[in-house]
Amino acid sequence: MEYRTRLVSPLMRRILLVNTLPLGLLALTLLYLTQFQNSLLEAEVSALREQARIYAGALGQSAVIVSRRDVTLAPDLAGPLLLRLTEPSPSAHARLFAPDGQVVADSRVEQAGFGIKATPLPPAEEDEHAGPPHAGTSINMGERLYNWLLAQLPTLSGERIMTLDTPDSDPSIQPVTQPDGTRVMEIPPYIRRNADHQLMVTVAEPVMHAGQTTVGIIQLTREARDVDRSLFAVRSSILSLFLMALALTILLSWYLSLTIARPLLRLAASAHTMRESSDRTDMVPERLLARRDEIGEVARALQDSASALWARMDAIERFAADVSHEIKNPLSSIRSAIESLLRIDDPERQRRLMSIINDDVRRLDRLITDISDASRVDAELSRTRAEPVAIVPLLSVLAEIHQATRQPGQPFMAVASSGDSPERRLVVLAVEDRLVQVLRNLIGNAISFSPPDGKILLSAVPAGGMVEIAVSDEGPGIPQAKLDNIFDRFYSERPSSENFGQHSGLGLSISKQIIEALRGTISAENRVDADGHVQGARFVICLPRVDVKGEVSRPHP
Repeated sequence: MEYRTRLVSPLMRRILLVNTLPLGLLALTLLYLTQFQNSLLEAEVSALREQARIYAGALGQSAVIVSRRDVTLAPDLAGPLLLRLTEPSPSAHARLFAPDGQVVADSRVEQAGFGIKATPLPPAEEDEHAGPPHAGTSINMGERLYNWLLAQLPTLSGERIMTLDTPDSDPSIQPVTQPDGTRVMEIPPYIRRNADHQLMVTVAEPVMHAGQTTVGIIQLTREARDVDRSLFAVRSSILSLFLMALALTILLSWYLSLTIARPLLRLAASAHTMRESSDRTDMVPERLLARRDEIGEVARALQDSASALWARMDAIERFAADVSHEIKNPLSSIRSAIESLLRIDDPERQRRLMSIINDDVRRLDRLITDISDASRVDAELSRTRAEPVAIVPLLSVLAEIHQATRQPGQPFMAVASSGDSPERRLVVLAVEDRLVQVLRNLIGNAISFSPPDGKILLSAVPAGGMVEIAVSDEGPGIPQAKLDNIFDRFYSERPSSENFGQHSGLGLSISKQIIEALRGTISAENRVDADGHVQGARFVICLPRVDVKGEVSRPHP
């Protein structure tokens, strides 16, 4: 499997999404300038309504015909007057309606006699600070983006301001009923965008004569260019900052992904190399091992795991070699005895050969049993949960059992301890059955090497954060040259009184394996007197001490 570095990895996409999503939401929130837009529209409506009132006052006084029965608008007077009124504001479109809804005058047409001559609206003055372009002008990519974003933002209406997305048609002009029951010719402002995306504001005011008689309605429409310009300026600034922040976020996210994804790919490649290659050098790149962050921790953990795995593989190879060697010896002896048995007719010699075969078979059975036990110790301890074990009661039970079953001539056994009190017991964290197995093995060795009616001492003392458990005898001790090898697999140093092959040589090796699995240590030493003479052997076990509140259950070896 090939592990290659990709320009945009899945991890980078996730980092980029997490980093840019809040930024995008913030930008959209800032672009949603509803209150700011409504305040601008309120100001635009107020100014336009004031202008419409001025027009209405002038038309109500100067463009009417007063008769005895009523007061009506004069189209021949209203048209020219309306043109003169709107001349200073060429972008405004004014229309005058009679009370029955008929158009009396329009600022965009000139009346000549009874005919109507249309005149185009003068072009609006160009502003060097103009806002977003409308139809008919060139639109660059940034402006297209602005218009697209603008189309995605629904604009809410403020008080007396309608929604922008309204039909491009005139509002209906109807009397409005006030809370007091009076009816006045007034309508809310009408705000919309036309087909050219221009923001149009329309207001209507009643035309009254002498402040009492309503003779018509003046409707005034104007493009709210200043509103678009202000919104465009603010949104352009927000978008510019957003794009700069987005570019910086993308670069930082890309850099962050490279510092995470690439080292992880290198670690995956290293793991693949370890699996496929037999070379044990340069397992993990030194550059990754030297890092002081989480990637470095993972790299060092991978290195340690690989080293431990290879050490375990080496141990398995050595164990297999030792097992094959130890099994080969009794098999060779059995084969030689069988071959000799087929050629010998002497019954006495045949019985001796059969006795040798029987001893070798027993030795082979004992060896296979111990090998099986040794091979499953690690697996069993990894599945078994260690529990608090009180050491002094455990040693006392072992001593009582030995004393109860002691044969004449066998050594006596005693227990000694210090630092063990009802308030604070000598308690270790261990698997009780396996710890008893180790102690029985050490006691069995001490019995084998002790002189007749000797003494074996089981002791337990605190040693800092550990508990030191010792098994001492009065035997000949351990040869100095063998102290370093006594825990080796298949090592056997037995008394001359014992027959060869009674022990497999795995007892101390299994004991060491158990103690190390319990996070402890085991060692052997000789007991010497003041003159340096060996007084016996002493095996010392050190296990971590734990503080347990309350009583610990009494052991049952």
